[in-house]
Amino acid sequence: MNRIVITIFLLCCSNVFMTFAWYGHLRNLSHKPWIIAALVSWGIALFEYLLQVPANRVGHEVMPVGQLKILQEAITLFVFVPFSIFYMKEKISMDYLWAGLCLLGAVFFLFRSRIFGT
Repeated sequence: MNRIVITIFLLCCSNVFMTFAWYGHLRNLSHKPWIIAALVSWGIALFEYLLQVPANRVGHEVMPVGQLKILQEAITLFVFVPFSIFYMKEKISMDYLWAGLCLLGAVFFLFRSRIFGT
């Protein structure tokens, strides 16, 4: 399988765990002390790192770290927006769209030499 596809898949899975580790406690553990939320989040984050570290190693074999980081940020937004809407039940404003377009611009500029060969 293509290393870029493997990297994207692992980063998507990693981001699901990351998003729940960072924000899931706001819905599920808001009535508990913050230390409990932190410990639960660290437990979830372990699974994030078990996917993210191999994703970065595989990805760094075929792309520079700048491309890898921007790819990660784009995937984060791709995972976070549905999480916000469906899990946290928050309304999304047009600012999310504009921020997403800016991030897609960053992806374009860092990957354009790979895509267009320039």
